[in-house]
Amino acid sequence: MFPVLNSIEDNNQMVADAAFNHLARGAFFNKSIRFVFPLMKLFFTGIYLLPCWNAVAQSSEKSSTDFIRYAMQLRTAALLKFEQQAMLPPGRLALPDSRTTGWSSASLLDRLASLHGAFGRYPWKPNIVTTVFWIGERASAKNPVPNNRSSWDQNWSANYGGYDNPNPGARRNFVPVSFVPRQNPFYVALPYNDINGSHTKPEARQVIPWFSTTFVRDGQTVLKGRWLAVRHNNKVCYAQWEDCGPFCTDHWQYVFGNERPKPNLNQSAGLDVSPAVREYLGMNTKDVCDWKFVEFREVPPGPWTMYGANNTFVRLQSQTKTQLAERTALSNESTR
Repeated sequence: MFPVLNSIEDNNQMVADAAFNHLARGAFFNKSIRFVFPLMKLFFTGIYLLPCWNAVAQSSEKSSTDFIRYAMQLRTAALLKFEQQAMLPPGRLALPDSRTTGWSSASLLDRLASLHGAFGRYPWKPNIVTTVFWIGERASAKNPVPNNRSSWDQNWSANYGGYDNPNPGARRNFVPVSFVPRQNPFYVALPYNDINGSHTKPEARQVIPWFSTTFVRDGQTVLKGRWLAVRHNNKVCYAQWEDCGPFCTDHWQYVFGNERPKPNLNQSAGLDVSPAVREYLGMNTKDVCDWKFVEFREVPPGPWTMYGANNTFVRLQSQTKTQLAERTALSNESTR
C-alpha cells in the first residue's frame, strides 16, 4: 500500500528523494567523495526544492509532470555545481540562472553532457565515420535497406508515428513539425544484431557485456533501446540503439571489441545517427564522431529524455505519475 500524502510537501519530498537517488547512483561518484551525500540530500530537500516549489504549488493547474521536470532541472544544477567544486578549476562553470527554462540553454546542456561523458565503465570508440539515417528513409545505393522497418521492429515507421523528415526546414526542437514522435527521436544504428531469424546468436552471451543481466528468452534482443553517448567537437549527445547497420549486422568485434569498422561504401562508416542527433551535435550528413555505451544512470537531462514509449525516461515519468495518482486517490479516500 502506498503511504497517504498529507500535503504538497510530501509530493516534493518524494521527487527530491527520487532526484537525489538517481544522482547518487551516477557513475562519476567515487568513494573519496561519498561523504557529501547527506549534504546533497539536504541541498535537494531543504534548501532548493521546497522553497522553490512553494510558488509552484500555488497553481492547481500544475500536473505531476511539473514535479518530475523540476526535479530534473535541480539535478542538472546540482551536478554542475558539484562537478565544478570536485573536478574542475574554479571559474570554469557557472550555475544556470534560475529564470532559465526548457532546453534553450545549449551551453548548459553541452557542459553537463560532456561532464557525464567523461565517466563510465565503457571506453570511447574514437574517430568513427558517422552517417545520418532516418525512419522512413528509402533504399538507395548507399542505403540498400529501406528504413520503414528496423532489425527489431517490423512496423518501425508506424510505431514512430510517421516519416522522420531529415530536412532542417521540416524540423523544430529536434523533432518533425508534422507530428509528435511516439518513440525517442534520438536513435542510432550499430553493425551488430544479436538475433538471427528467431533465435539469439550463439556468440551473444559471450560478447555482449550486459547479456547476463538483461536476457529474457531465446530470440528476444538485449540490444534494442540501449543508451549510447555520441561525441562530436566536444559536444556529447545521448541516444538509444534502435536499428542495425550501416551495411552489416555481424561485426561484434568492432561493436564490443577493439576492431575498427569494416570497409564499406561510406568510407568505412561504423555508426548511423538520427536527424535529432545530427542537429544537436551540429554534424554534417557524413562526419567523424566518437561513441560509447552508457548505463541509463549515466544519462543526464536533455532533449533525449522527452519523447517516446521506448524512452526509459518517459516510462519512468509515466510510472511516477501513476504512483502520484494512486497516492492522491488513497489520500482522498482517507479524508472521507
